[in-house]
Amino acid sequence: MVGRLYGVGVGPGDPELVTVKAVRLIEAADVVAYHSARHGRSIARSVAAPYLRDGQIEEPLLYPVTTETTDHPGGYRGALEEFYADCAARLAEHLDAGRTVVVLSEGDPFFYGSYMHLHKRLAPHYLTEVVPGVTSLSAASAAAGHPLVEGDETLTVLPGTLPGDVLAERLRGADSAAVLKLGRTFPKVRQAFEDAGRLGDARYVERAATDRQRIASFAEVDAEDVPYMSLALLTSPAEQSFQAPPPERPEGPGGVTVVGLGPAGRPWLTPEAQDVLASATDLVGYGPYLDRVPANARQRRHPSGNRVEADRARHALLLARDGARVAVVSSGDPGVFAMAAAVLEAAAEDEFADVPVRVVPGLTAAQAVASRAGAPLGHDFCVLSLSDLLKPWDVVERRLAAAAEADLVLALYNPSSSRRRHQLPAARDLLLKHRSPETPVVVGRDVGGPGECVTVTTLGELDPEQVDMRCLLIVGSSMTRITDRGVVYTPRRYP
Repeated sequence: MVGRLYGVGVGPGDPELVTVKAVRLIEAADVVAYHSARHGRSIARSVAAPYLRDGQIEEPLLYPVTTETTDHPGGYRGALEEFYADCAARLAEHLDAGRTVVVLSEGDPFFYGSYMHLHKRLAPHYLTEVVPGVTSLSAASAAAGHPLVEGDETLTVLPGTLPGDVLAERLRGADSAAVLKLGRTFPKVRQAFEDAGRLGDARYVERAATDRQRIASFAEVDAEDVPYMSLALLTSPAEQSFQAPPPERPEGPGGVTVVGLGPAGRPWLTPEAQDVLASATDLVGYGPYLDRVPANARQRRHPSGNRVEADRARHALLLARDGARVAVVSSGDPGVFAMAAAVLEAAAEDEFADVPVRVVPGLTAAQAVASRAGAPLGHDFCVLSLSDLLKPWDVVERRLAAAAEADLVLALYNPSSSRRRHQLPAARDLLLKHRSPETPVVVGRDVGGPGECVTVTTLGELDPEQVDMRCLLIVGSSMTRITDRGVVYTPRRYP
């Protein structure tokens, strides 16, 4: 008896969006196969993980290449053809042995899915069934809250890998459209939307139906932050032409609440902050931070750039003066190098004397990085920013020297950026005049986010080239210790 092959769609990322039939087949399978890049992490497997059982054979199918070049004699396509042939042969051995094989596919197996390459090779020889799944397109439309098509409208689905002029031509005549496979293609796709005169209508959805979901205006997205698992949407023209009336303002005076979002996603957000965000009529903030707040159709969102804090604060106060309940969002804690000071400074003007302002704290980046390393802030510590955009560098140096001489643990914000490269090496050299080269240093990057990385090194070994604007550094005192297990702590007692 030969086995049976199932291509099973597991949907866009939420395990609760896996169909009942898919769950039944996954749980009963003898063999579960899934594709992944060479790092070994599989989106499809992570979605199906709650439904796997002990004793199942797993067949990870690791791509030999993704976007890089290859020295395969057949080039990129030749390398993939050989890979698919090898994968099909591996699964055929299980099928010949009478085993039931389930190949997991994120989204739907026949919607730009890798499974179809195995299906072509195996379906002619074995009993095969394809189980559809919720597509990324459906999830994105649902997450954005915009219908795709209505009445007699047509939907155009395009891969971002098409030439830019072809994309622009297709978009120009489309009712509704979706462009998939962004990532490296994003600049070309954005230009195509602009050339088609449709940029202002497009929405951007990233990792729909996952805990890392992001929804934004396509025109405001930074190309550096776009992953492959994202898409652009042009939704129903009927929906776009419908102009909803402006939301009614609540009776009574408005106010401004400056809210700390914490260093990453919802698990780092306090219940008080969640309540403020949910009850606001208007949300104001730096665009990427505002994108972390789930969209709410009854709220107005006012994104702005990174270096217009004063204008942002004044805008929030003007909205509140007209009766709006405004939440101004900040990453981390709003009172630590963030928006609270800017709002309070603007609120001191006479025209805003009647506008109430309050601050709701958030978990700081320093606390988040410290928790990942152990307890390096267990004794007295100092928080400093190495940025010299708002204060002279000689002030930074004097404060660094004073904190170092006082033997305080230091939490260093804004250690480096693409345009500020000299500050961190200068700070390290200055600290080495007061601290041993063996002083423990914790480098935390994107803690709580998808790119989280925490490194424990020493002051003498610290490499500034490995540090960027998304990092925070903790430099230990003379008492800070690193255990044999790599845990960093500063004792509460000082001799």
